[in-house]
Amino acid sequence: MLTFLASVFVFGLMIFFHELGHFAVAKFTGVRVLEFSLGMGPKLAGIRSGPTLYALRLLPIGGFVRMAGMDPEENAVAIGYDPGNFNNKTVLQRAAVIFAGSFMNFILAFLLFLYIYMIIGVPTYSNVIGNVLAGKPAQMAGIQPGDRVLAVNDQPVKNWPEMISQIHPNANQPLNLRIERQGETQEVTVTPALDPERNVGQLGITVDDKSMIYEKKGLFESLKLGTANTFAITGLILQSIIQMITGAAPPEVGGPVMIVNEIGKAAQVGLNSLLMLAAVLSINLGIINLFPIPALDGSRLVFLGLEALRGRPLDPSKESMIHLVGFALLLGLMLIVAYLDVLKLMGGGD
Repeated sequence: MLTFLASVFVFGLMIFFHELGHFAVAKFTGVRVLEFSLGMGPKLAGIRSGPTLYALRLLPIGGFVRMAGMDPEENAVAIGYDPGNFNNKTVLQRAAVIFAGSFMNFILAFLLFLYIYMIIGVPTYSNVIGNVLAGKPAQMAGIQPGDRVLAVNDQPVKNWPEMISQIHPNANQPLNLRIERQGETQEVTVTPALDPERNVGQLGITVDDKSMIYEKKGLFESLKLGTANTFAITGLILQSIIQMITGAAPPEVGGPVMIVNEIGKAAQVGLNSLLMLAAVLSINLGIINLFPIPALDGSRLVFLGLEALRGRPLDPSKESMIHLVGFALLLGLMLIVAYLDVLKLMGGGD
C-alpha cells in the first residue's frame, strides 16, 4: 500500500506540474483550453469554469490538456477565424505552450530541492563521538565515546563534517577541543597523528551511527543548492543518455515497473529520499519529453521548427498520423521494458 500511495503521489505530482505548464502558457497566450485532466479513462469528477473542464479520471497513468484546434477534425469543420484556436497562434507562441510542460518539470525539481533543504533538512552526522580507538591520540587525551565536540580551537562545529574539516589539516599540531560530557563542558588538548596514506590528521575516533541529524539551510543557501542540484542532475542525465547512444556506456533502461519499485524503496527510507527521487524523476521526464520522438513534445517542437522554415504548417492529418504511429511504438516499447523489469525483479533477468 505504501508503494502504491507513494507512486500515485510522485507520478501525480510530475504529471500535474507538466500539464500545468501547458495550461498556464496556453491561457497566457489566449488559447482556449477545453479540458485539464489528471489521469486517463473514465471521468471520476469534474468541474467546469468558463470553457474549461477540470477533471479527475480513473486511471492514474497520465494527464492531458485539450486545447481548441488540437484535433485535426475540429480544424476541418472550423468556420472563420478563431482567436482561441491553438493553430491560429504564432509559431513562437505554440512552441512556448509545448515547451512549458517540460520546463515545469525542471521547476518542480527545483522546488522539491528547495523544500528538502529548507523544511526537511540535509541528513548528516552530529558531532557526537561513537567510538575511541585504543592507542590513538583521542584515547590518550582522555576523550570518551559519547562526548560531543562543540568547538575545535574555538571554532564552533555543529556536525561531524565540520569537525573533521578542522582536524584533517592539522596533523601533528595541538588542537584544543571543547567537549560536552554528561551535560558538563570541558577543554581537551589533543594532537592529531598523521595518516601517511591519506596525508591527513587523525584522532582515532569514529562517528556515532545513531546520531544522524537533519540540518536545515537558510533561504539563500537553499536557493543556491536547489539551482545547483537541478543543473547538476540535468547534466548527469544528459551525459548518461549521450553515453548510451554513442555506446560509451551500456544501456540501462528502467520502465514504470522498475520506477515504482524504486519509489517504494525510497518511501520506506523516508520523505527526504522520496522527494529526492521525485526531483530526479521529474528532471528525467522533462528531458525525455523533449526528445524528437513522435507523440512527445519534442517532436511537436520539431514540426513547429519545420513550419517556421517552410512558412507553412505540415498537413495536420499527416502530423497526427505520425504522432499516432509514434505513440503506438512508444506504448509497445513500454510494454517490453515493463516485461523486462518484471523479469529482473523476479530474478530472471541479467
